[in-house]
Amino acid sequence: MARRREVKKEEEKKGILGKAIDAVSSRDEKEAAEKAEQEAATARAEAAREAAQKRAAESRAKTAQARAQQAEKEAAEAKAKLAQLEREKRMEEMAERREEARREALEREEAKARVYVVKSGDSLSKIAKAELGDANRWPEIFELNKDQIKDPNLIHPGQELKMPAA
Repeated sequence: MARRREVKKEEEKKGILGKAIDAVSSRDEKEAAEKAEQEAATARAEAAREAAQKRAAESRAKTAQARAQQAEKEAAEAKAKLAQLEREKRMEEMAERREEARREALEREEAKARVYVVKSGDSLSKIAKAELGDANRWPEIFELNKDQIKDPNLIHPGQELKMPAA
């Protein structure tokens, strides 16, 4: 209570000029407070905008990272598939080479088996009848062996004649 009385007495002493100064000071303080409040609100809005931008950037970064991981996964899968296809291709090539080697070996065996050694008393028609089942196929034997036989009526014992396919 005593304090209130003192404040009242001081106000009475101030007079009009003092009251005017107090009013101006209050108004200036009020304007300063409003300005500070506006600046604070602007700063809060700016901070919120920056936070939103940061969250958006983080979200974009996470999305980009997820895409990169997906791309890496797809690349690894593609690489594995390519490696598998290459292995399969090599295996097919090896199988083809084996088959070709087998065919060549058979051809060599057939070539060996398709040689007839002329015996005494043989003629191309006798050989054709015995080996090919048809005496009229003797010209085929002659054609295959033109390098050795100049006259189809003249063959010699011990000559190795290539034979056509049966």
